[in-house]
Amino acid sequence: GDSVITVQLTEEDKVEDDVVFYLVFTGSTVQHCTSTRKINPGSLETISPGHDCCETVKVALCASREGHPVLVVAEESFQFVQDEAYDAAQFLATCAGNQQALNFTRFLDRSRPPAADVDFLDEKVALAFRHLKLPAEWNVLGADQSLTENIPRETLMHFAVRLGLLRLTWFLLQQPGGRGALSIHNNEGATPVSLALERGYQKLHQLLTEDEAKEPDSWSTLSHTVHSGHYSVKHHRGLDVYTLTAEA
Repeated sequence: GDSVITVQLTEEDKVEDDVVFYLVFTGSTVQHCTSTRKINPGSLETISPGHDCCETVKVALCASREGHPVLVVAEESFQFVQDEAYDAAQFLATCAGNQQALNFTRFLDRSRPPAADVDFLDEKVALAFRHLKLPAEWNVLGADQSLTENIPRETLMHFAVRLGLLRLTWFLLQQPGGRGALSIHNNEGATPVSLALERGYQKLHQLLTEDEAKEPDSWSTLSHTVHSGHYSVKHHRGLDVYTLTAEA
């Protein structure tokens, strides 16, 4: 998801300005409808929707005009593929609470990747996480909810904070167990909050300590999503296009 798609219109499809074009992606369990932006009379631009699984879907280019029936202009297949970010998100989601796996992730910290790489990793993994089908009982702290806050252990929140992953931290905060993870000490006695302070991650520390912390401006300018039941609407501010996603 979130890649730019360009649509080239044929001569006969270049019509009046009052015609609105949109794309409909039909998958096995969800359907997405995205608005488009006209670049010039023969080209449209939109954002690919984030999908819930890796599969080939049908995409239809539709034209709408007030007082006229919706017209399907063209149809094509579109493939959502599994990439490294998806694999990483899957791995992290399944190892929530798994101490052996979480201790292994600390190995990444020793290489201290450059800031640009961290930002790229943060954006891609957080995006992939948002599109994962997490089980209803999924929790940031793992499956064993009988553990108390007094038991020292590594958590997904420690991992995200240690690497300075601002977007992923924000996502985890919104999930069950996210807030509870903030007060858990690891074997070195560090909480995610103290880790952020120790490493000088001021924005991250602010995010973790403010009661009414809002989604950081550093990426909220890219898109904003509103969920309602089986539907969600996402506004991509950069291109000013909307995506409506509904369960099929």
